[in-house]
Amino acid sequence: MKPKIILLVEDNPSDVELTRRALHNSHIANQLIVAEDGQEALDYLFGGDPLANTNRNELPALILLDLKLPKVDGLHVLRQIRANERTSHLPVVILTTSNEEQDITQSYDLGANSYIRKPVDFKQFVDAIQYLGLYWLVMNETAAPKRR
Repeated sequence: MKPKIILLVEDNPSDVELTRRALHNSHIANQLIVAEDGQEALDYLFGGDPLANTNRNELPALILLDLKLPKVDGLHVLRQIRANERTSHLPVVILTTSNEEQDITQSYDLGANSYIRKPVDFKQFVDAIQYLGLYWLVMNETAAPKRR
């Protein structure tokens, strides 16, 4: 069985590398696809795929979504994911530095499954990624994606 895909929507190269290292250190071997802005994430999910060598028909098992993104912000990406029948049930975890109450509330109002503030400490970040992987990729049962 092919490992489930994780879509990381993150514009900060340091946070992308930190996430890669945390996944590796947590022994999470899932394929990680990185979208560097909100538009790239939408293109990956809905067409116009700029991410080379990916299969648009294969949806990710988990989306890790930053809020503060160039081109299209994370809340707009979340809104589009939830509005589309094919992607509406995908697990979306907000993984951001923002602890603004408005961001937290809006994320949940738009259908985020979880909201996690990125820990500053690497060990805490690895632990958070390990728990995320264990729950969302191993324990959680997801609805089958709807076919177009």
